[in-house]
Amino acid sequence: MKKLGFLALIVSLVFALVACSGNDKSSGSGGDSKDTLIGVAMPTKSSQRWVDDGNNMVKQLEELGYKTDLQYAEDDVDKQIEQIENMIVKGAKILVVASIDGTALTNVLQKAADEDIQVIAYDRLIMETPNVSYYATFDNFQVGVLQASYIEEALNLKEEAGPFNIELFGGSPDDNNAYFFWDGAMSVLKPYIDSGKLVVQSDQTEFEQGATMRWDGNTAKSRMENILSKAYSGGEKVDAVLSPYDGISRGVIQALKGVGYGSADLPLPVVTGQDAESASVKSIIAGEQTQTVFKDTRDLAAVVVKMIKSIEAGEEAEVNDTETYDNGQKVVPSYLVEPVSVDINNYKELLIDSGYYSEDDVK
Repeated sequence: MKKLGFLALIVSLVFALVACSGNDKSSGSGGDSKDTLIGVAMPTKSSQRWVDDGNNMVKQLEELGYKTDLQYAEDDVDKQIEQIENMIVKGAKILVVASIDGTALTNVLQKAADEDIQVIAYDRLIMETPNVSYYATFDNFQVGVLQASYIEEALNLKEEAGPFNIELFGGSPDDNNAYFFWDGAMSVLKPYIDSGKLVVQSDQTEFEQGATMRWDGNTAKSRMENILSKAYSGGEKVDAVLSPYDGISRGVIQALKGVGYGSADLPLPVVTGQDAESASVKSIIAGEQTQTVFKDTRDLAAVVVKMIKSIEAGEEAEVNDTETYDNGQKVVPSYLVEPVSVDINNYKELLIDSGYYSEDDVK
């Protein structure tokens, strides 16, 4: 009987220890997040929006007690692969990756899968791999629609006879988002181009002709200079430029100002943009860039943090799109955040009053 009593005591102690361990793990808002390392791989610090993305995500994760490893690869694909490999070695449990080249990560993400590490593609879809659990992004087709619709309204294309001259810029061909931006914009602009109300004097109307590798502003500036010298040497005037990103927009504006645009006699055309970078908000206030699309990185970071918490809890993450984003290996479950159009009339309400920027940030 004494032996049985001793055994019962041992069993009771074991159960008590297990229960304590379980209670420990579930305590706090982040589960056992204090023991969880999240790897965050961002493409570059040269664009302010990626700095904001990284900072917002780290802030929200660390507030919940997660450890973070935030790395920027400065648009060097090999460096990003190396950084992700290091995150795997360090013991990251979940990877959040904004890829430089969406087709280049297949092998390193297989290494992650081999270690049971789940991957969230951040704002840029990672292509040609089954090893992506979720995709968090903005409604990229809608971004293009917002840009083109702004041009449509600014030129009053529904009422005016035209014709108006427009030039078309696309994003980086190694970024899947660039095609969505372009397709969204063309869904609005192509009927006007086909009817002749919008004229592309350069005849560069295909994405491949307008693509801007690595979203580089200097590349866009050079292309715009070439277009102006070859297609606008006879006195034609540019009425609008479709630009998918603020850095490209600023490069385009430099080229335009270089040949005299921006004066009373030759006003700058309508120039769209994306990301509401502070330099472009300043440009909008100064009457140069006309519009940008604001994608609140605080909202996207919050979506990713919710995904991470769901993955940790062994649950399905909340998504609102299970059809659109096919990466060539699978349709990646996605959560799309709505973008908004910003110009001189609403920038204060959307960017300043919301706390995204201070007044000093855009002076």
